[in-house]
Amino acid sequence: MEYLIFEKINSFVGKSVCFDSFAIFSAEYLGYVLIFILALFLLKNFKKYWPVMLKALGVAFFARFIIVELIRFLWERPRPFIENNINLLLEHPATSSFPSGHAAFYFAFSTLVCFYNKKLGTFFLIAALILSLFRVYVGVHWPSDILAGAVIGIFSAWLVRNISK
Repeated sequence: MEYLIFEKINSFVGKSVCFDSFAIFSAEYLGYVLIFILALFLLKNFKKYWPVMLKALGVAFFARFIIVELIRFLWERPRPFIENNINLLLEHPATSSFPSGHAAFYFAFSTLVCFYNKKLGTFFLIAALILSLFRVYVGVHWPSDILAGAVIGIFSAWLVRNISK
């Protein structure tokens, strides 16, 4: 079932140069745009946004480099381009794909921002979703990798928020 969902999403690759370019940008660089936007808020009001930026980056690193790497150490899952003939738009090392580190990082980051600023956080969560879905589109993740990464990120942010209260 998952392969069918992946295949359907990935089958649109190559139909539009503009859409493929947007997909590559979103999958690779949209996350940096989010960090840059939050950094702009630091320039606006350093005292107010410094704790948010620090917690957001801290929880994102925790989700990505502790939880995701622990799961990948315990269970290695090949990326879609390893086992299948797919439309691959990005070069990527043949590392384990489950769960998505990008999804975990940016959902944790965005969820924590959402706790402090609903409007900005909602924008960030939508961007994290777009970024994550395009990781499937370009051929480097399975849909369940994204789902698991999102759950890890959201749970990590929730946990850090509740512990820090």
